[in-house]
Amino acid sequence: MKKMTIADAAEYFNVSKEAIHNRIRRGSLDCIVDNGVKYVAVESARNNTATNAVNDTRYTLYIEQENDRLREKVDVLEKETSRLRDQREQMLIDERIKVEQIYKERDAQLRNVLHVVATKFLSHVNTDTVMQEAETPDAINADVVDSEIDEWISLKSFLKLKRYKEKENKKIKKRFEALGETDIRLSVREGKIFLNPSEYDYSDLLR
Repeated sequence: MKKMTIADAAEYFNVSKEAIHNRIRRGSLDCIVDNGVKYVAVESARNNTATNAVNDTRYTLYIEQENDRLREKVDVLEKETSRLRDQREQMLIDERIKVEQIYKERDAQLRNVLHVVATKFLSHVNTDTVMQEAETPDAINADVVDSEIDEWISLKSFLKLKRYKEKENKKIKKRFEALGETDIRLSVREGKIFLNPSEYDYSDLLR
């Protein structure tokens, strides 16, 4: 077995002397002490070099396998992302259709309420005229309460349909507001008063 000094070993492996000492400490190089001088066993160094080459090959193969595995994961994640994106777009489309349907039902409900009001309280006004007004933006935005009885209408919309003068309108509004919390004929929702002309008589408050 041939041996060489630390300096020769460093030159042989093209590394620093400190690197040789580190390899000796780790046990990757065999050290021989002769007359107080440290030597490196050349045969051991060659074997370790071959072993390192084998380990490098194995490590390279492992890295390549890991890269392939990660690429497969990336492909799966991209497909899942695409699926979720398509699903979200479909959900948005479905929600838009639902909202449009709700507004259609609300408009139909409002027309029913206006028809009841026009029939019972606006006999002096042509019913067709009232229904035509229901198609205007202001009428479509009128407040309607969605409850078990769908003929509730806001006091504001009701008085607008009655076409009272402004001064008389204010007096009637005060009467309703005074009884808003106590009269079973009235329903207070979010600070607004609602009437149900198809079920209750309000003639005493409209005088």
